[in-house]
Amino acid sequence: MTLKVSDIGEKELVRYIIANSKDITPDDTAITELTDFNLISTCDMLIQSRHFPKNMSYFDMGFKSVTVNVSDLAAMGAEPLGFLLSIAIPKDLDVDSFKKIIEGVLSACDYYSIPLIGGDTNEAYEIIISGTALGLADSPLMKDTYEIGDLIAVTGDIGLAALGFELETLDNVYTKHSLKPEAKIKEGLILKDFATSATDITDGLASELYEIKRDGFGFMIYEEFLGITDEYKEISEKLNLDYLDLILHVGEDFELLFTISKDNLEKLPIDVKVIGEVTDSDAVELTLENGFVEEIKNRGYEHYVSE
Repeated sequence: MTLKVSDIGEKELVRYIIANSKDITPDDTAITELTDFNLISTCDMLIQSRHFPKNMSYFDMGFKSVTVNVSDLAAMGAEPLGFLLSIAIPKDLDVDSFKKIIEGVLSACDYYSIPLIGGDTNEAYEIIISGTALGLADSPLMKDTYEIGDLIAVTGDIGLAALGFELETLDNVYTKHSLKPEAKIKEGLILKDFATSATDITDGLASELYEIKRDGFGFMIYEEFLGITDEYKEISEKLNLDYLDLILHVGEDFELLFTISKDNLEKLPIDVKVIGEVTDSDAVELTLENGFVEEIKNRGYEHYVSE
């Protein structure tokens, strides 16, 4: 029987590429050593039918294409340097719609103080936007350089975008997070001097925790620290959705997930939310509000296998 990509998923395909290229790091970016700095580079491809909600505007499509790339720079504590845009569009797309996409790209570039420096265009059956972001960092943050006893924290609320994807009403805090997410570049520049490791939450908290996990280390997350509101639980219930499933397994928050020592947390000049701690359990676990402990499943959005 022939093994198909749907049998193993995106993450296993990426592991194959990394294993066969001596120059690629396990992080979401590449690190190239220069004289005084490291050049940080990352690329991300967005496909209309997979990454853009049906109610997302063309402007927001363009804005998000920059955000997803800049978010990887933020997780490394890198200063944005430049952005490259490659875009493929259907030949019957309205010119005004194309212009709206570009307006969104340029608006995001201005917002993140990153110039658009080049790219390419092509034809496709649907909108495909591939961005490449470049940044500079003297000592980039890595994903897995934490120690037992470090605290686990996030830069803001998580799960808002996941719920927003399920709502038809546009004017609420949840859909704002799903339709126009923002990368935490300023927070990343601060965290590089305090955090022990960092990544961004794109595929869900659970998926990111397993992505950064090392053998012999474990993570304990506390439900009571996640700050889940009664409103969030009520809306989830009305939609017949599990609120913890949304928070743990969907993603698209673009908040930074990081580890930090207790001493450095007290020195941190920004407000963050501590949600857990690094343990020696060799497991990824969740302490529920009722005190019970359960293992968090390794599940999140993954290309080729996710519906």
